[in-house]
Amino acid sequence: MAEAHQAVAFQFTVTPEGIDLRLSHQALSEIYLSGVRSWKKRIIRIKNSVITGVYPASPSSWLFVVIAILATMYTRSDPSMGIIAKIQEHLPVSQSMSSQCQAVVSAVLFSTMLWLLLIFTMRLCLKQLLSYHRWMFEQHGKMSTTTKIWVALVRIFSGRKPLLYSYQGSLPNLPVPAVKDTVKRYLESVRPLMNDGEYERMTKLATEFESSLGNRLQWYLKLKALWASNYVSDWWEEYVYLRGRSPIMVNSNYYGMDFLYVTPTPIQAARAGNSIHAFFLYRRKLNKEEIKPVMLPVTLLMFCLSYMLKDTVQHWKDSDYVAVYHKGRYFRLRVYQAGRLLSPREIEFQIQRILDDPAPPSKGEAKLGALTAADRVSWAEARVKYFSSGINKRSLDVIERAAFFVTLDDEEQGTMRDDQPASLDNYAKSLLHGKCYDRWFDKSFSVIYYKNGKSGINGEHSWADAPVVAHVWEYVLATDSFQLGYNEEGHCKGEVDASLPQPQKLNWEISPECEEQISRSLAVAQALADDVDFHVLSFRDFGKGQIKKCKVSPDAFIQMTLQLAYYRERGTFCLTYEASMTRLFREGRTETVRSCTNESSAFVRALENGEPADVCRRLFRGASEKHQQLYRMAMTGAGIDRHLFCLYVVSKYLGLESPFLKEVLAEPWRLSTSQTSIQQVELFDLANHPEYISCGGGFGPVADDGYGVSYNFIGENVINFHISCKHSCPSTDAHKFGDQIRKAVNDLLQLLSPNQKESNKTEESQPKVKKEQ
Repeated sequence: MAEAHQAVAFQFTVTPEGIDLRLSHQALSEIYLSGVRSWKKRIIRIKNSVITGVYPASPSSWLFVVIAILATMYTRSDPSMGIIAKIQEHLPVSQSMSSQCQAVVSAVLFSTMLWLLLIFTMRLCLKQLLSYHRWMFEQHGKMSTTTKIWVALVRIFSGRKPLLYSYQGSLPNLPVPAVKDTVKRYLESVRPLMNDGEYERMTKLATEFESSLGNRLQWYLKLKALWASNYVSDWWEEYVYLRGRSPIMVNSNYYGMDFLYVTPTPIQAARAGNSIHAFFLYRRKLNKEEIKPVMLPVTLLMFCLSYMLKDTVQHWKDSDYVAVYHKGRYFRLRVYQAGRLLSPREIEFQIQRILDDPAPPSKGEAKLGALTAADRVSWAEARVKYFSSGINKRSLDVIERAAFFVTLDDEEQGTMRDDQPASLDNYAKSLLHGKCYDRWFDKSFSVIYYKNGKSGINGEHSWADAPVVAHVWEYVLATDSFQLGYNEEGHCKGEVDASLPQPQKLNWEISPECEEQISRSLAVAQALADDVDFHVLSFRDFGKGQIKKCKVSPDAFIQMTLQLAYYRERGTFCLTYEASMTRLFREGRTETVRSCTNESSAFVRALENGEPADVCRRLFRGASEKHQQLYRMAMTGAGIDRHLFCLYVVSKYLGLESPFLKEVLAEPWRLSTSQTSIQQVELFDLANHPEYISCGGGFGPVADDGYGVSYNFIGENVINFHISCKHSCPSTDAHKFGDQIRKAVNDLLQLLSPNQKESNKTEESQPKVKKEQ
């Protein structure tokens, strides 16, 4: 009730003596400061909108153009070739405006039009320059004269110090590939997966599609590409994520881990205080567009950082609180007081209040989050029936409008000394699904803080891909440890304002029928979570440093490793998915690289059949180059899977059936892979502090009888693999597949560098990592 009283700015009572008016100066002060803060943000947004709107020019360049035109007129020459005079003729005649004043106004109007024309021309030139992708296909370390000229022109037209979204209007639209090219590449990709009879049948279906229905569907797709900035993204978001009715948990979400071998503080509330503060520092930089656009070798891009029956994505701007879950209770924790962001020590103080709160959960509240973990239909029905009005709707709105969701977990996770491999596996499963009711899987991301100070993040997939969340997470981890830090006792630094109001506990009225639905949802989610088999393999024998010495792309090396490991386990090849970014294009998200190729399968067979090492090395080089070629094509808009997906969507809109597209879209990805790269290496000191780096993250298996494999390179000497599959499939085992990966990695290095001596192994020269006690 105290929270409710503080929210009232004034109260009045009618008495026989008159009206008794009581003002709350604290509430009025909060309202005033909140308004000031809101207007400051509006001004910043308007300023950034102007700067971004005129990019690659600058607002000050307008003044330069005006002065140049006026100076030219002063010399009695007409740079407008009569246009200024025409403008002056059509100006509203005013008795108070002299002819000289009219001439100046006309010159300013002409200068403004000329300035806007120059901006349009520069932006058009920059868009054409950014459409050039040949640099990606050139040999590493060698740059053609054309590319050198292109780099110089991009730098000229890019201007100085771009904001986060400065390039948004200059990025080219995603091109629509030709149907014949997509069909040809598709048939090439499935050749190693089919016998002669199957391949002949699929070739016939593909040929029929290309010569008939394909061209008609392509026409509609090109029509969409003319008016849409990206012909894939909206349909991908809607049909792959938002219209999916299966549980988000395991099937769609992903996670990111904390530091592997070090915990900055063992105090749960302190860890939460620092990192929650860091999240809001990141949001402040985001609102001011101070985050640098993501840099590729010679071009600049930006991530889609602005987002946070079918589901919908809602973006709540400037939320000043987080929703917190602890032991079955939900709280609203405000992180702004009197218009200022609370210090890490104050947030720690508030978190500790929640941890010490003895209040029990409301009836039915403890496992309420299970509704978001089960299938979407039952959650949508329960939402309408039990959460569309009254106190339940108000509490649900608090959670959904929060900046993000926080779980104060009562377990300990991380690298345990007694059983490191098993502890990492448990840590991964906890981050992916937890207890199935202590996360809110609808939120854009949830942050988990464990009892021993470890943390992690769980991301929902529809609003953004993993690199976006990873970018935020890297910033938070680095800011937490290297900028904010802790005192000698492990608490956050700073002082506490003792007058801070208590975090507000949310109230619920859960009916018996709703409790039954919660129990059913929990049973569905628990069965799904229990079926997940997870293994985190931290490979420390060598890393990308040794791989690069073999003159091989580290990513291609790992993809060939996975092909070899899968073949050794299953005795066959499978359709393999590797995620590639399409950020070279406006609103680009991902494309698929089909890593199982004719070249990779030929190499694996040769190696397993005992072919001479020289033959195997030659085949490996060919497979690696083919993979790199496919990756570059995917990044430059020449992938096949998003094109086929959109053709399928168009066919459904038109009510047309395509046996070819139906089979293509039904093929299972039994090996789904993704590399999570470190994007902000400058935030970490891997040379002196190699232990201060995230272990990466992972996701659940895409196919019931397949594997999900996420991997990342830590510095030059460590490779982490996050392997998932399902216990219910008798032919998959995450730990056995991890053993196959370890063996394959070592075998490939031995193949590529057969003369390597044991004494020269990188493990002897790599920095020693201090393991936490």
